[in-house]
Amino acid sequence: MEIDLVGHDGGDNNDQFCFTLTVTDIATGWTENRTVRSKAAKWVFAALVEIQANLPFTVLGIDSDNGSEFINHHLLKWCIDNQITFTRSRPNHSNDGAHVEQKNWTIVRRTAGYWRYDNLPEMAVLNQIWTAMSPLSNLFSPQQKLISKVRTGAKVTKKYDTAQTPYQRLLHHHHDALDPIDAKLLAKRFQTTNPAQQRREITDLQKTLLAMVAHKNTTRRGRQNATYLSRAKLNESNDSTPAGILT
Repeated sequence: MEIDLVGHDGGDNNDQFCFTLTVTDIATGWTENRTVRSKAAKWVFAALVEIQANLPFTVLGIDSDNGSEFINHHLLKWCIDNQITFTRSRPNHSNDGAHVEQKNWTIVRRTAGYWRYDNLPEMAVLNQIWTAMSPLSNLFSPQQKLISKVRTGAKVTKKYDTAQTPYQRLLHHHHDALDPIDAKLLAKRFQTTNPAQQRREITDLQKTLLAMVAHKNTTRRGRQNATYLSRAKLNESNDSTPAGILT
């Protein structure tokens, strides 16, 4: 599994804001997400353990970047106790985590956008979105995998395999890693899930999230304008302006 965080700072990295943990299986493309209240190691670790417990297969290895939210004794001890190989990417080589970086865009950014999410209600809605997104992306969204890449001069020729969903890759190519009980649960989930209904549910949750963001921004902008339009504040600012500075 490759793991990474996506920050929801909305262009302002001051104070605390939410992060979304993306976990992607290299073999099948299976991807899960969880949003946490900050990038503190304890929140990220708890989200990773929750994802690992709900995966339909055993995790053999974890590869992360060099952030302190991943490189810590708690995660290392957990990997050792569960016989999970723990590796990290090279500094300044973001392409070492190419699989998860791709999902950061196709799933997280395309779904949640670039707004600022910094409170618990917004985090709760985001996690509802990821719960609804999981069957849609893992059971019903086919993906291609790169088989080979050949460079001839300035031309690069890439060859891809036949598009399959992560669920199909798990069944056809890695069925030995699938627990029989999980296989039955996945088969039932596949038969009973309506992709169109899942998409409608995600759209409704997105509208709820945007409404929360719009209300928060309007309230915050009103407070800021009240400060800037305060006559006392303006007089204080003019009295303290150094000579030579234009206002």
